[in-house]
Amino acid sequence: MPGLSTSDGRRPPAAVLWDMDGTLVDSEKLWDVPLFELAERLGGTLSQATRDAMVGSNMTATLAMLFAEVGREPDQEAMAEAAEWITSRTAELFRAGLPWRPGAFEALRAVRSSGVPMALVTSTERRLTEVALDTIGREFFDVTVCGDEVDGRNKPLPEPYLKAARLLGVSPVDCVAVEDSPTGTAAAVAAGCTVLVVPCEVPVEPGERRVLRDSLVGVDLDELAALLS
Repeated sequence: MPGLSTSDGRRPPAAVLWDMDGTLVDSEKLWDVPLFELAERLGGTLSQATRDAMVGSNMTATLAMLFAEVGREPDQEAMAEAAEWITSRTAELFRAGLPWRPGAFEALRAVRSSGVPMALVTSTERRLTEVALDTIGREFFDVTVCGDEVDGRNKPLPEPYLKAARLLGVSPVDCVAVEDSPTGTAAAVAAGCTVLVVPCEVPVEPGERRVLRDSLVGVDLDELAALLS
């Protein structure tokens, strides 16, 4: 980025693209509550294996897995009712408080202060993301891309990250994405980003253009720039 450099002279990422759930805030545990409750309301139970498979997915994919798990036909009306119930219940939990992931707030503040553009790229729909931003802070992000704003081409497809890069006017190849899940990591890699992966609820396998880390503690612009070197 013109005019910017790291403390050791490296060129910084063109932008840093942050996932939300499980990456910045420890919200996957909050999502557990309505998902397990809904399974019971539909007359079944949600296995941990299926819940793990939902991590990083959008509402449509999540509900398809849940309906299959409880043996219910996922007709359009039932899916719409379930989505509204989950959204309302999750909003209640988000408003009660979203806990930060270790080091996440400090990492956001450090990168924001550098002047490098930042985007929030989440599978969560806009309505809930706006609630979460009350905790996270809108001021950190130049743009936000939500799960209901990519014409159904959600993670693990690359469109959320491609859209964020387009909105920022940068190439995704020059960006670092920060993710926690296999689904989100796959989306960022497919978009061409280099990915800093901090697993939360489920493990992420090593692979191309990804670097795994135990937490975001100590992450700053120097470290993110080094990933592109």
